[in-house]
Amino acid sequence: MKVHEYQAKSVFARYGVPVPKGDVASTPSEALEIANSLGGRAVIKAQVHAGGRGKGGGIKLVMTPQEAEEAAASLLGKNLVTPQTGPQGVPIGKVLVEEVADITGELYLALTIDRAFRGPVMIASESGGMEIEEIAASNPEKIHKEGIDPLIGFQPFQGRRLSHALNLGPELIRPATQIMVALYKIFVEMDCSLVEINPLAVTRDNRIIALDAKLDCDDDSLFRQPELREMRDPRQEDPFEAQAREYDISYVNLDGDVGCLVNGAGLAMATMDVIKSAGANAANFLDVGGGASEEKVARAFGIMLSDPQVKRVLVNIFGGILRCDIAARGIVMACEERNTKLPILVRMLGTNVDEGKAILEGSGLNVTFADSLVEVVQKMKMA
Repeated sequence: MKVHEYQAKSVFARYGVPVPKGDVASTPSEALEIANSLGGRAVIKAQVHAGGRGKGGGIKLVMTPQEAEEAAASLLGKNLVTPQTGPQGVPIGKVLVEEVADITGELYLALTIDRAFRGPVMIASESGGMEIEEIAASNPEKIHKEGIDPLIGFQPFQGRRLSHALNLGPELIRPATQIMVALYKIFVEMDCSLVEINPLAVTRDNRIIALDAKLDCDDDSLFRQPELREMRDPRQEDPFEAQAREYDISYVNLDGDVGCLVNGAGLAMATMDVIKSAGANAANFLDVGGGASEEKVARAFGIMLSDPQVKRVLVNIFGGILRCDIAARGIVMACEERNTKLPILVRMLGTNVDEGKAILEGSGLNVTFADSLVEVVQKMKMA
């Protein structure tokens, strides 16, 4: 789960990470008042769950409160398109109004899980303000890492080593290390998958301040993170994925035209490979789970059918805990509710497979059956 920049900064500030003065505004008049309290000059930043806001026009420097009001009016209620959003963009419901920092340098600092290291890693670079992937590809020597042993946590000597690698002056070694220690504490205590500051700015008066803040939390930990749970903004999420999450359905929206209904994450991944081998592309990843009821199957299938880019459907069910007849009745319920006649290719094996096939055959739906994945590929190619 992602949170907005202003929310992440509120967490950072509580843990002692320096952030610029400012506040969040939902209306142009609020932006004017905040800019006025900051002395007039301010930065107006669209609050969306996407990077590349500057490239998309979502960050504006203003010199007066009136300009802040105008900038907020030009952003609020609009959709911001960035390199990370796709052509549809994401809605801007709030803007962050902050003081202008007089900076002399921009750094990059982040914490994430490194699969090669098999644990958390602190990443730092002198090339802040840029895409870290571009830096890693073009100038890998500018990326510095410190693997962290979870049993002992991030140690001050590691912070000093990274600070020296960033060529920070002696007076900045301690504050930089304190920020790194604080970030690791946030990372652990708030069950994060990513904590990032880009840029971490060095100011002209020799301070270090987080000009941006990103915090991603592991969805599976939200039951013990009530504060972060309250920060969720479903308007920033894919509508199909947000709806599926309400019913505890694993759904990821993709850009193909073949809708998929599968029980089991591994089987779902294999099914997507099968679709690709048939020369097609999946419209979604959908794992309805092992113990799904007819109603849950119907909800999952209905969410998939509500996607206008879905032109045909592949059902791949291995009946175990989820019996084939239960899956079949759920599919029929969803199709009858939405009055759909989309072609449905079904591969069913396992518990009550004959009953499941009989339910689908007698439903009047446009159903074709396949007994193997090889047959699935052949029939998809002929469709």
